[in-house]
Amino acid sequence: MKAVKLVLLAIATIAAQGCVLTKVASVPMRVGAAVVSVVPGVGNTAHDAIDKAAEKVDDIPF
Repeated sequence: MKAVKLVLLAIATIAAQGCVLTKVASVPMRVGAAVVSVVPGVGNTAHDAIDKAAEKVDDIPF
């Protein structure tokens, strides 16, 4: 039973590899953008720039 679980885990990891790799990079960027967006004056501009960069990371073809 343990071997079956390991094989299923390996298949799931390989299948989702591209999605996971881009999310590892883009999710912290989006969290940082949300935190920066509360800064008065420049917060929204910085949020938009970081969010645009996170979109480009998500578009990387893996």
